[in-house]
Amino acid sequence: PREEVAYVTCTYRSTGIDQPDFLATVDLNPRSCHYGQVIHRLPVPNLKDELHCAGWGPACGCFDSGAAAKRTKLVLPSLISSRIYVVDVGSQCRAPRICKMIEPVDVFWKCNKGYLAVTHALPNGDILIANTGDPAGNGKGGFVVLDGETFELKGNWENECEAPPTGYDFWYQARHNVLVSSAGLVPKVAGRGFCPEDFKKGGEPRVAAAPGPGPGLAGLGGRREAISPRVPVQRDNWAVEEVIRIPAKDVSGWIMPKMPAFIADIIISPDDRFLYVSNWLHGDVRQYELGRNCKPRLVGQVFVGGSILRGGPVTVCRDEELKCQPEPLVVKCKRVYGGPAALQLSLDGKRLYVSNSFYSTWDRQFYPSLIK
Repeated sequence: PREEVAYVTCTYRSTGIDQPDFLATVDLNPRSCHYGQVIHRLPVPNLKDELHCAGWGPACGCFDSGAAAKRTKLVLPSLISSRIYVVDVGSQCRAPRICKMIEPVDVFWKCNKGYLAVTHALPNGDILIANTGDPAGNGKGGFVVLDGETFELKGNWENECEAPPTGYDFWYQARHNVLVSSAGLVPKVAGRGFCPEDFKKGGEPRVAAAPGPGPGLAGLGGRREAISPRVPVQRDNWAVEEVIRIPAKDVSGWIMPKMPAFIADIIISPDDRFLYVSNWLHGDVRQYELGRNCKPRLVGQVFVGGSILRGGPVTVCRDEELKCQPEPLVVKCKRVYGGPAALQLSLDGKRLYVSNSFYSTWDRQFYPSLIK
């Protein structure tokens, strides 16, 4: 059935307003008089958490587990405080409530991890949360695990193997028994704001998996490809091949003479036909058709804010794709600021939801009007 509500994490961090972050419930019923409006706010009890990526638990989307329809709990990890909230959305979907909270000190002491990012449920029902650093803000990747029934913190997922230097996103292909994770930014480096010098040593990919029996991964989107070209690698019969490159734009009035693409999120449609890409800096959401030859073809594009809009401070001097700068986006007489960041498709694949905030420190740097 069509979705009735959406849950959106919202943060006050970096706005100068001392209020706790909150989970917004948005009415998605087109027949409702409150359609498209926030109908409930669930504030968390602490300040400056920076709620970032919400994830379902347990076992949502894991078709082999028989629990694909179980969407009663949301897990909200905090990117800055490292606190974890578990929200009950099953009892009252239009007015959810916090049912459990895991304090940062528990994550620090038990896992020696911090700066929690992306959440997914494992096929066995446990909850996996990727982290980007250690408690001090140094780079340290890996995962922490919550029990899928009690939501108690179980510890680190990777056990005795070597922890990657950074982390951020991940997805798994259960039929191949493989999980692919991505690199991220060092938290205390990212906290200083965007600096071109910080990105010359490597990119930060987002991962999307196709559930079909063919290639284990249908999409691997690289961030900042214009700054850090990917080098094809192969290990244990797994290979990486660049299939999409979004060209940088020659600009004036920006912090660099070239504005690279910045892929904030990617998602594959339930029928494996389309790949959706959010380009946070340029401002466009792209739709690629996925063929059997693994060569995605651009078939749709819409601008949702961005840094190259007509009338703004940035002038595009040379553009390999566009003939003119796009117009600002206005919805119901209200200007939309920021750029397309997180993506979520409806379960039938007919509606795509897009957020316009990526990370509070960088939002303030690139989109000050969004902060206001």
